[in-house]
Amino acid sequence: VTEWEEPQAVIGSYLHKYAYPDWYKNHKDSDDQLKTAYTHSSGEIGCLQLRGEYLFTAAGDKGFFAYDVASVANKGISQRIITQPFGPLGKDGHRTRIKSKNATCVAMATNQPVAPDRNVGKLMREVNQEQPHHAVYSYAFITDSEEGLIVVNINTLADGEFRNNKLKRALTWNPAGVLNGARHITLAGSRAFIAADQGLVILDITDPLKPNLENVLTFTDVRSSAVQFRYLWVTDATGLHVVDITKPTVPKLLPGSSVPLANAQRVYLARTWAYVAAGEQGLAIIDVKNPEQPKLQQLFTANGEITDARDVKVAATNASLFAYIADGAAGLKVVQLIAPDTQPNFYGFSPEPKPQLIAKYPTKRPALSLSEGIHRDRAVDETGGQITVFGRLGARPFNLQEMWDFYLNSDGTPWTVKPELARSWRADGK
Repeated sequence: VTEWEEPQAVIGSYLHKYAYPDWYKNHKDSDDQLKTAYTHSSGEIGCLQLRGEYLFTAAGDKGFFAYDVASVANKGISQRIITQPFGPLGKDGHRTRIKSKNATCVAMATNQPVAPDRNVGKLMREVNQEQPHHAVYSYAFITDSEEGLIVVNINTLADGEFRNNKLKRALTWNPAGVLNGARHITLAGSRAFIAADQGLVILDITDPLKPNLENVLTFTDVRSSAVQFRYLWVTDATGLHVVDITKPTVPKLLPGSSVPLANAQRVYLARTWAYVAAGEQGLAIIDVKNPEQPKLQQLFTANGEITDARDVKVAATNASLFAYIADGAAGLKVVQLIAPDTQPNFYGFSPEPKPQLIAKYPTKRPALSLSEGIHRDRAVDETGGQITVFGRLGARPFNLQEMWDFYLNSDGTPWTVKPELARSWRADGK
């Protein structure tokens, strides 16, 4: 989706037009079709996530796979997406598959290529005052519609020793069938949100091998979820809904905060905007500046070219914002959300999206899901777990209690300005 030369402009974008005018013209002359792609035989992929040199996938009745993709861009490699670099037999064999009945989704607490086992010792703990990686960072969490939750320790893939790359189930969890029909999972630190037949199942995974069922929120055919700060966003058969999770153990569905959509699939949050893959309605762009009163800004179909949106991810490249859409039978769509020629305020914190379809790729089978781009500069998760090791004295991020001190009162309610202390604002904003 980008050129190889610097700057690596997204093909078809505003930057592409001016940095590489000849290539941009060729792209337009080819009806915005992307040219280069590599495929690998697999099951039906419900979710996939790139982390470091491995691509983690939930492949239906074929189970869970971790593919070696370190050489995906290496023209000297005959198989760019590698199931296994050498055979599974013997004590040093390679086995990065977990067999399961119907693996539907996979999630990890971070998509940065972390190595929790290396964040240890006196230097980290005492000298640099770093926090240890939370146990959740050692695992991949897989949902299976028949087996429930499967937990796999994936640290072996980050230790630099290829001869021990053998993945094993660390846990299979589905008490009383609470996760029957599990089809999507979102992690927010040491908390998991799983879409299942009973509704949205919330688990405390502080101990990843001993999940604790916290709550089940009832929805109509729940599809997916996403977390941003104090709010949980959920899609179901009726649209997008907002849940207040300021107190995670007591989630509150906010009345009047739903946005009706005919076929809401997966949702992605980017600052003050929510993006929902809305099936035949295309890409739903929703203003969530006030999370408790979201407003539909537009349904974008690119003049009818987006016909079956299943998943959406948003990423920034060279000061522009792009939405990547898995558009079912229509394949991959690339939408430029912000550009200097369409949005004069493109340098703002969260400018209003002005979507343009700029590129597409027709897949042989329906495009169902996309991998999240790397959260490059993220230092701490929603429950206070440290992700990035800073290596400098006193440079650690705030822990959970320290974060709470910034925005919660002593009774656990969000801090707000008292009316008698609030400044009055004139209509002109002064």
